[in-house]
Amino acid sequence: MTNIGILGAGRVGTHLARALASAGHHVTLGRRENGDVAGTPPRDGTGIHYADQRSAARTASVVINATPGNSSLARLTALRTELAGKILVDVSNATEDDADGLPGGLCYPGGSLAEQLQEALPDTSVVKTLNTMLFTVMTDPGSLAGPPTAYLSGDAEAAKKTVAGLLGDLGWQPAWIEDLGGITTARATEAMVLVVPHVLRRSGPAPFAVSLTR
Repeated sequence: MTNIGILGAGRVGTHLARALASAGHHVTLGRRENGDVAGTPPRDGTGIHYADQRSAARTASVVINATPGNSSLARLTALRTELAGKILVDVSNATEDDADGLPGGLCYPGGSLAEQLQEALPDTSVVKTLNTMLFTVMTDPGSLAGPPTAYLSGDAEAAKKTVAGLLGDLGWQPAWIEDLGGITTARATEAMVLVVPHVLRRSGPAPFAVSLTR
Protein backbone atom coordinates (compact mmCIF):
# COMPACT_ATOMS: atom_id res chain seq x y z
CA MET A 1 0.00 0.00 0.00
CA THR A 2 1.27 3.44 -0.95
CA ASN A 3 0.26 6.75 0.61
CA ILE A 4 -0.91 8.77 -2.39
CA GLY A 5 -1.91 12.41 -2.41
CA ILE A 6 -3.89 13.68 -5.38
CA LEU A 7 -3.90 17.41 -6.00
CA GLY A 8 -7.08 18.39 -7.81
CA ALA A 9 -10.61 17.12 -7.19
CA GLY A 10 -12.01 17.43 -10.69
CA ARG A 11 -12.85 14.57 -13.05
CA VAL A 12 -9.24 13.39 -13.42
CA GLY A 13 -8.43 13.53 -9.73
CA THR A 14 -11.61 11.80 -8.58
CA HIS A 15 -11.30 9.04 -11.18
CA LEU A 16 -7.74 8.32 -10.11
CA ALA A 17 -8.67 8.51 -6.43
CA ARG A 18 -11.43 5.93 -6.78
CA ALA A 19 -9.31 3.51 -8.78
CA LEU A 20 -6.21 3.75 -6.58
CA ALA A 21 -8.25 3.42 -3.38
CA SER A 22 -9.96 0.34 -4.85
CA ALA A 23 -6.51 -1.10 -5.54
CA GLY A 24 -5.71 -0.87 -1.83
CA HIS A 25 -3.75 2.35 -1.61
CA HIS A 26 -4.24 5.03 1.04
CA VAL A 27 -5.50 8.01 -0.97
CA THR A 28 -5.93 11.59 0.14
CA LEU A 29 -7.76 13.86 -2.27
CA GLY A 30 -6.48 17.40 -1.99
CA ARG A 31 -9.00 20.15 -2.60
CA ARG A 32 -8.20 23.81 -2.96
CA GLU A 33 -8.05 25.48 0.43
CA ASN A 34 -10.90 27.85 -0.36
CA GLY A 35 -13.23 24.88 -0.84
CA ASP A 36 -14.02 25.70 -4.45
CA VAL A 37 -13.87 22.18 -5.86
CA ALA A 38 -14.46 21.40 -9.53
CA GLY A 39 -16.25 18.18 -10.38
CA THR A 40 -17.97 15.73 -8.05
CA PRO A 41 -15.91 14.17 -5.24
CA PRO A 42 -16.20 10.45 -4.51
CA ARG A 43 -19.07 9.42 -2.30
CA ASP A 44 -18.59 8.50 1.33
CA GLY A 45 -17.58 4.90 1.88
CA THR A 46 -14.86 4.86 -0.78
CA GLY A 47 -12.07 4.96 1.81
CA ILE A 48 -10.74 8.19 0.34
CA HIS A 49 -9.59 10.88 2.75
CA TYR A 50 -9.98 14.60 2.10
CA ALA A 51 -7.66 17.48 2.90
CA ASP A 52 -6.39 20.75 1.55
CA GLN A 53 -3.71 20.36 -1.09
CA ARG A 54 -0.82 21.27 1.21
CA SER A 55 -1.79 18.57 3.70
CA ALA A 56 -2.37 16.02 0.92
CA ALA A 57 1.15 16.62 -0.39
CA ARG A 58 2.77 16.59 3.04
CA THR A 59 1.34 13.23 4.13
CA ALA A 60 1.96 11.32 0.88
CA SER A 61 4.99 9.54 -0.54
CA VAL A 62 3.62 9.78 -4.09
CA VAL A 63 1.76 12.92 -5.20
CA ILE A 64 -0.31 13.12 -8.38
CA ASN A 65 -0.76 16.50 -10.05
CA ALA A 66 -4.28 16.63 -11.44
CA THR A 67 -4.61 20.40 -11.23
CA PRO A 68 -5.22 22.50 -14.37
CA GLY A 69 -1.94 22.51 -16.26
CA ASN A 70 -1.97 26.21 -16.99
CA SER A 71 -1.80 26.96 -13.25
CA SER A 72 0.09 23.88 -12.01
CA LEU A 73 3.52 25.45 -11.88
CA ALA A 74 2.50 28.23 -9.50
CA ARG A 75 0.39 25.90 -7.36
CA LEU A 76 3.08 23.25 -6.95
CA THR A 77 5.99 25.63 -6.54
CA ALA A 78 4.18 26.92 -3.48
CA LEU A 79 4.33 23.34 -2.11
CA ARG A 80 8.10 22.93 -2.58
CA THR A 81 8.71 21.97 1.05
CA GLU A 82 5.85 19.46 1.16
CA LEU A 83 6.95 17.85 -2.13
CA ALA A 84 10.63 17.51 -1.22
CA GLY A 85 11.76 13.88 -1.32
CA LYS A 86 8.51 12.78 -2.98
CA ILE A 87 7.59 11.36 -6.37
CA LEU A 88 5.41 13.79 -8.31
CA VAL A 89 3.31 12.16 -11.04
CA ASP A 90 2.25 14.84 -13.50
CA VAL A 91 -0.80 13.84 -15.56
CA SER A 92 -1.82 17.34 -16.65
CA ASN A 93 -1.47 19.26 -19.90
CA ALA A 94 -0.56 22.94 -19.84
CA THR A 95 -2.63 24.61 -22.55
CA GLU A 96 -4.53 27.78 -23.12
CA ASP A 97 -8.26 27.31 -23.63
CA ASP A 98 -9.82 27.88 -27.02
CA ALA A 99 -13.09 29.80 -27.27
CA ASP A 100 -15.06 26.52 -27.01
CA GLY A 101 -13.23 25.48 -23.85
CA LEU A 102 -11.13 22.76 -25.51
CA PRO A 103 -7.32 22.69 -25.30
CA GLY A 104 -5.65 25.39 -27.36
CA GLY A 105 -1.98 26.32 -27.71
CA LEU A 106 0.75 25.01 -25.43
CA CYS A 107 1.74 27.14 -22.46
CA TYR A 108 5.37 26.00 -22.79
CA PRO A 109 6.10 25.65 -26.52
CA GLY A 110 9.58 24.21 -27.04
CA GLY A 111 9.50 22.81 -23.52
CA SER A 112 7.03 21.14 -21.19
CA LEU A 113 5.22 21.60 -17.91
CA ALA A 114 7.02 18.53 -16.56
CA GLU A 115 10.40 20.15 -17.19
CA GLN A 116 9.25 23.36 -15.56
CA LEU A 117 8.10 21.42 -12.51
CA GLN A 118 11.35 19.46 -12.25
CA GLU A 119 13.41 22.66 -12.47
CA ALA A 120 11.26 24.39 -9.85
CA LEU A 121 11.24 21.33 -7.56
CA PRO A 122 14.84 20.00 -7.61
CA ASP A 123 14.28 17.81 -4.52
CA THR A 124 11.28 16.08 -6.11
CA SER A 125 11.30 13.29 -8.71
CA VAL A 126 8.87 14.31 -11.45
CA VAL A 127 7.39 11.62 -13.71
CA LYS A 128 5.12 12.52 -16.62
CA THR A 129 2.46 10.01 -17.66
CA LEU A 130 -1.23 9.46 -18.54
CA ASN A 131 -1.59 12.83 -20.28
CA THR A 132 -2.23 11.43 -23.78
CA MET A 133 -5.74 10.03 -23.34
CA LEU A 134 -9.26 10.84 -22.24
CA PHE A 135 -9.40 10.73 -18.44
CA THR A 136 -11.60 7.62 -18.36
CA VAL A 137 -8.88 5.58 -20.07
CA MET A 138 -6.41 6.39 -17.28
CA THR A 139 -8.28 4.06 -14.96
CA ASP A 140 -9.76 1.66 -17.53
CA PRO A 141 -7.19 1.07 -20.28
CA GLY A 142 -8.83 -2.18 -21.33
CA SER A 143 -11.94 -0.31 -22.44
CA LEU A 144 -10.47 0.57 -25.84
CA ALA A 145 -10.66 -1.61 -28.93
CA GLY A 146 -6.87 -1.78 -29.15
CA PRO A 147 -4.05 -1.61 -26.60
CA PRO A 148 -3.35 1.96 -25.44
CA THR A 149 0.03 3.40 -24.49
CA ALA A 150 1.03 5.08 -21.25
CA TYR A 151 4.26 7.01 -21.81
CA LEU A 152 6.74 7.63 -18.99
CA SER A 153 9.16 10.57 -18.86
CA GLY A 154 11.45 11.24 -15.90
CA ASP A 155 15.06 11.50 -14.80
CA ALA A 156 14.81 9.13 -11.80
CA GLU A 157 14.67 5.47 -12.80
CA ALA A 158 13.47 4.33 -9.37
CA ALA A 159 10.62 6.83 -9.49
CA LYS A 160 9.55 5.63 -12.93
CA LYS A 161 9.60 2.04 -11.67
CA THR A 162 7.30 3.01 -8.80
CA VAL A 163 4.94 4.83 -11.15
CA ALA A 164 4.90 1.85 -13.52
CA GLY A 165 3.78 -0.27 -10.58
CA LEU A 166 0.92 2.12 -9.86
CA LEU A 167 -0.08 2.01 -13.52
CA GLY A 168 -0.24 -1.77 -13.20
CA ASP A 169 -2.67 -1.32 -10.32
CA LEU A 170 -4.83 0.76 -12.67
CA GLY A 171 -4.94 -2.07 -15.21
CA TRP A 172 -2.03 -1.12 -17.45
CA GLN A 173 -0.17 -4.13 -18.78
CA PRO A 174 3.65 -3.85 -18.92
CA ALA A 175 3.59 -4.04 -22.72
CA TRP A 176 1.40 -0.93 -22.78
CA ILE A 177 3.89 1.20 -20.81
CA GLU A 178 6.53 3.00 -22.89
CA ASP A 179 9.49 4.54 -21.04
CA LEU A 180 10.69 7.38 -23.27
CA GLY A 181 13.64 8.40 -21.10
CA GLY A 182 14.42 11.63 -19.26
CA ILE A 183 12.08 14.45 -18.35
CA THR A 184 12.81 16.35 -21.58
CA THR A 185 10.91 13.66 -23.49
CA ALA A 186 7.73 15.04 -21.93
CA ARG A 187 7.91 17.73 -24.61
CA ALA A 188 6.77 15.12 -27.12
CA THR A 189 3.87 13.70 -25.12
CA GLU A 190 2.63 17.11 -23.98
CA ALA A 191 2.58 18.24 -27.61
CA MET A 192 0.27 15.32 -28.40
CA VAL A 193 -2.54 17.25 -26.73
CA LEU A 194 -2.70 19.43 -29.84
CA VAL A 195 -4.56 16.63 -31.65
CA VAL A 196 -7.17 16.32 -28.90
CA PRO A 197 -9.49 19.26 -29.72
CA HIS A 198 -9.74 18.13 -33.34
CA VAL A 199 -10.67 14.58 -32.25
CA LEU A 200 -13.24 15.84 -29.76
CA ARG A 201 -14.87 18.25 -32.21
CA ARG A 202 -15.29 15.51 -34.80
CA SER A 203 -16.06 12.49 -32.60
CA GLY A 204 -17.22 13.83 -29.26
CA PRO A 205 -15.95 12.70 -25.87
CA ALA A 206 -15.60 9.00 -26.70
CA PRO A 207 -12.70 7.30 -24.87
CA PHE A 208 -9.41 7.38 -26.81
CA ALA A 209 -5.65 7.36 -26.34
CA VAL A 210 -2.78 8.54 -28.51
CA SER A 211 -0.99 5.21 -28.73
CA LEU A 212 2.07 3.55 -30.18
CA THR A 213 1.41 0.54 -32.43
CA ARG A 214 4.20 -1.80 -33.49
